[in-house]
Amino acid sequence: MRSRRSVLAVPGSNPRFLEKAQTLPVDEVFLDLEDSVAPSAKEQARRNVVSALREGDWAGRTRVVRVNDLATRWTYRDVIEVVEGAGEFLDCLMLPKVQDSTEVVWLDTLLTQIERAMGYDVGRIGIEAQIESARGLVNVDAIAGSSRRLETLVFGPADFMASINMRTLVVGEQPPGYTEGDAYHYILMRLLMAARSHDLQVIDGPYLHVRDVEGFRRVARRSAALGFDGKWVLHPSQVDAANEVFSPSQEDYDRAELILEAYEYYTTVEERGAVMLGDEMIDEASRKMALVVAAKGRAAGLSRTKSFTP
Repeated sequence: MRSRRSVLAVPGSNPRFLEKAQTLPVDEVFLDLEDSVAPSAKEQARRNVVSALREGDWAGRTRVVRVNDLATRWTYRDVIEVVEGAGEFLDCLMLPKVQDSTEVVWLDTLLTQIERAMGYDVGRIGIEAQIESARGLVNVDAIAGSSRRLETLVFGPADFMASINMRTLVVGEQPPGYTEGDAYHYILMRLLMAARSHDLQVIDGPYLHVRDVEGFRRVARRSAALGFDGKWVLHPSQVDAANEVFSPSQEDYDRAELILEAYEYYTTVEERGAVMLGDEMIDEASRKMALVVAAKGRAAGLSRTKSFTP
């Protein structure tokens, strides 16, 4: 699994932003050809993106391009020009506004044809599917299982809120009048269940009040607490907050590694299946939980500060 704590959106039509993105400490950058690009700028944006992928320094970052959705006239040219022009420098394509599994199958098929024609390794380029409508959410299980290329499900809150007639103009905030619980809880959990049942990652969408970092943290903590892997960032001010919120604390990371090390020792050396680690009993279920936290800590670049002594 790639680390995707912070996923930076960058308009493909803005060369200055494309250059700036290469300096930010984000896990993933997606170069956008869709909503952030005006119709008249789509073709130039493709050329900008190909150039940025080929000539830019994206070391350590997952490189993604968001193409236009299949209801438009641009999608097939987006895929062909970007993958033929810079496929060896590309990790994934993001397909927005996915309504059903056939759309992901279409993209998988086109990618396979281009990879064969260009001599690329078939299947290397992954897919991220963005769920942005009621229909997409209803079909999310089929979407999640539609392609071996699929790596993530991504929540698109703005279009989703519009599709269900949610009565708010503030993306990600609770709608006026909704005073009990969380209006997004079912949506987030539905995406999470579909993703995890198919061993996919799941990413929360953007928080549009880009200078309200505390508001971003508050919303990000909600999806992080459920188990989401990361969140979109739209501004440099949101990057550190995303990396922090979606990383385990040093204490939790150390504890997870201790559990894994202790469990390995006790089950192999002493041949016991349930033991005490300090004041806590650990067993196979503990090991599985610790694996999740340890993996996130390692992906975030954390280093251990404690070691196990039998």
